Amino acid sequence: MTLHDRFEANDGEYLKFELVENKKSTRPDLHAFLMLEELFPTTADAYIVCHAQHDQIWLDYAGNELHKLTDDQIIELTRCGVLVDSEDDSLYMHV
Repeated sequence: MTLHDRFEANDGEYLKFELVENKKSTRPDLHAFLMLEELFPTTADAYIVCHAQHDQIWLDYAGNELHKLTDDQIIELTRCGVLVDSEDDSLYMHV
């Protein structure tokens, strides 16, 4: 099962931030950013938002590390509004 399939399996949880326990912020996007930084710390001096187009932002988390996400983590990210691109498994959000 691809990462995209794993996110798609939980699309019923999309934007249900009120169901997230132990919130790191009252804002869903900030909670997702902090969660991703905690899961995939970086030493790079880079922004988390790496690309923007129309009404979407792409997050600087892609590739081989994302397959390590647990189902619970995927649900939590989905509840924050995080989606995954089916073409390259990159994370993005609508704004």
